[in-house]
Amino acid sequence: MENRYDVITRINDYVSKMSKSQKMIAAFIYDHYDQAVFMTAAKLGETVGVSESTVVRFASSIGYNGYPEFQKDLEEWVQNKINSVQRIGVKYGQSTQSEILTSVLNADIEKINDTIQHLDPVAFETAVNIILDARNVYIMGIRSCAPLADFLHFYLNMIRGNVMLLRTTSVSETFEQMIRIDEKDAIIGISFPRYSMRTLKAMEYANDRNAKVITITDTVHSPMNLYSSCNLLARSDMVSIVDSLVAPLSLINALVVALCLKRPEEVKRNLRDLEYAWNNYQVYLNDEINFIDEEPMLNYPLWKEKK
Repeated sequence: MENRYDVITRINDYVSKMSKSQKMIAAFIYDHYDQAVFMTAAKLGETVGVSESTVVRFASSIGYNGYPEFQKDLEEWVQNKINSVQRIGVKYGQSTQSEILTSVLNADIEKINDTIQHLDPVAFETAVNIILDARNVYIMGIRSCAPLADFLHFYLNMIRGNVMLLRTTSVSETFEQMIRIDEKDAIIGISFPRYSMRTLKAMEYANDRNAKVITITDTVHSPMNLYSSCNLLARSDMVSIVDSLVAPLSLINALVVALCLKRPEEVKRNLRDLEYAWNNYQVYLNDEINFIDEEPMLNYPLWKEKK
């Protein structure tokens, strides 16, 4: 089991107080810890583009007596990560496919139940109101969190206008897409281990511009909470060789449902307009739709009124 106050947690706790150069080091460690663990202070500095002394000060700033002590803790953290994958191999290596399926699904159920127990309902309600009141809503989630961001963007766009998904491969591109963000806007940052420094910087920029910041992340120790005024926590632990994102997706689903119930008439109107566009402009061809009772799915209403 990982130390509750391991090297990554230390970095998370101190990142808000770091200088620009130190944040560059933290970002490299987040994204390339498997390389950083073998680097001397000089090599790490050269790779990141800072001096060796800056790397040494970085280690001291997060509570270590020097770089060797920091590197030892990083090595231990990486080893724990490797061992967790090995433990998965031991756990599932002799299992049947059916047993693996049952075990993984039960683990996901556990994570959803844990999320139910620990999610702050006040924060959830606050997030709903922020999203509805904002002039523009920006959404950012990269790497494994990109599907979550896509899902949220798709359904928010059904509920309200002016929803922008930040697609980027660099921090500079992120700022270009959100250059007009201000106090009337909101951003939703989605990030789970390994945390994305690009997403964190976008949230920091939004916070500096007085925008409302919502985060969807895993724990109170996540660095994503640093610039957020509203923290939505969903448990995401390693259940196989990848992290489980079932609980975060369920949280986003609940968020969408809550938003729909706040604006039912607008949602129904948008769905009717969308159905009209699909039919009128023949978005779906006959070979792209399912048939039920020999009639195209498009002929079925998307929203059924309760009688």
